[in-house]
Amino acid sequence: MVDDPNLLVGLERADDAGVYKLSDELAIIQTIDFITPIVDDPYTFGQIAAANALSDVYAMGGRPLTAMNVVCFPIKSQDLSVLTEILRGGWDKLWEAGATLVGGHSIDDDELKYGLSVTGVIHPLKIITKDGAEVGDKLLLTKPVGTGLVSTALKGGVAGEESLEQVSSSMTALNKVASELMLEAGAHACTDITGFGLLGHASGMVEDSRLGMEIRVSSIPIFPEVKEFANMGLVPGGTQRNREYRSDMIEMTSEISDEMLNILFDPQTSGGLLIAVPGKEAEALLQNLHRHGINEAAIIGEILAEPQGRIIVRE
Repeated sequence: MVDDPNLLVGLERADDAGVYKLSDELAIIQTIDFITPIVDDPYTFGQIAAANALSDVYAMGGRPLTAMNVVCFPIKSQDLSVLTEILRGGWDKLWEAGATLVGGHSIDDDELKYGLSVTGVIHPLKIITKDGAEVGDKLLLTKPVGTGLVSTALKGGVAGEESLEQVSSSMTALNKVASELMLEAGAHACTDITGFGLLGHASGMVEDSRLGMEIRVSSIPIFPEVKEFANMGLVPGGTQRNREYRSDMIEMTSEISDEMLNILFDPQTSGGLLIAVPGKEAEALLQNLHRHGINEAAIIGEILAEPQGRIIVRE
């Protein structure tokens, strides 16, 4: 591995994105993410995929600057009008983010995939990483969880139009405002909740550290009907992998049902930010998030001195 003093966040940190210092006043954030369709409407899918890719920049407190399309499209089996709508959705979400599309790359592929390679900017001394939390910090989650379960229920023909609208509205929403507000509140750490689920990404904030974490299940915002879908066994394949990967870091102080654990490890797409903010600032940040329309945001736990490198889950 090349030892470059300007590489501020790289492979060794396993953070949400890489950060490279250009000057004492400027660093760039680089990330890439692309996904398969989780909704039928191509325009909505394009928006979700773009918001999902942009989220890594917001999680680090940065501002997206440019982006490039990443496209895998089955040209022989799908009409190009589908791709046009997907790209239009991505374009519109980039415009909302204030970022500029500068190009991209496409290949013929049997499975449709779309996303973005994103470059953002940030001051080198203002980077928010996932491992900067401090004892006494409160944990705020800005979006409900359960998108993976709802998506699975939609594919199974169980979820209705209302569930689709709720999760689509959440997944297409940028984490831009939440990022700006957490910076104003002096956040110590942040990560966005995506494929590893809430507990999976939360684990990354205390892994191999001198910190512990407590999460209160009763405080976590969850999409309507998600508990019902979990009880029906409509669980994405990635859920069990997430549980197996991080189960050794989890301590449960009360009886947490298997269905609830599936929700806590549910793979998310374009999920919210999990923010560690000084305890005295937490309530003010929460109220500010609500004032700006992020109505589902909630304080769901806190950072502890012990047990080090583990998460206590209580009802």
